[in-house]
Amino acid sequence: MKPSPSLLPLLRSRMQGELLALVLLHPDREYTITELAEACGVTPTAVLREVERLTDGGILEDRRVGRSRLVKARTDTPLYRPLSDLIAATFGPMPLLTEALSELPGVREAYIYGSWAARYSGEPGPPPGDVDVLVVGSPDPDELFDLAERVSRRLGREVNVHRITPESWAASTTDPFLTSVRERPLTELSLNQEA
Repeated sequence: MKPSPSLLPLLRSRMQGELLALVLLHPDREYTITELAEACGVTPTAVLREVERLTDGGILEDRRVGRSRLVKARTDTPLYRPLSDLIAATFGPMPLLTEALSELPGVREAYIYGSWAARYSGEPGPPPGDVDVLVVGSPDPDELFDLAERVSRRLGREVNVHRITPESWAASTTDPFLTSVRERPLTELSLNQEA
């Protein structure tokens, strides 16, 4: 099991935060146990145990369709909005930025760096004030700015995007910014597109 998260130490594990972020921040979507396990990088058994706890607690709901178990957020309780806001502010950057950047043409790779990535990787410290994102590729700068503004509003914290070319990212460099980014924790976003 992944260690207790520095982003929100109230949670039992980072996997729990990732699972809640995925499901609560996409309340209209149903996920299979297998999809959740792949997204969280754990076994279906681990996800199933967590889903059962969260379903028993009234946070998630599930239904069976054939042999599949479909899971979604329970939005009809007083817990949904405050829990969703808390999860968005802590574990929300990964699923929301992944979704937004996957839809933006010209993005080859993307990473979260800085204090958010450090807390996500387990480094202790104060809660991050913003989210720093490195985008590798050639997306339209105006569209990238608009995307950062939309995600900022949803997260309730500033999203700072730095764009670089694939050649700059691949090259060996003494650039202080790139050196700093590469030496600190870096969280890759799994984008579902070809640039």
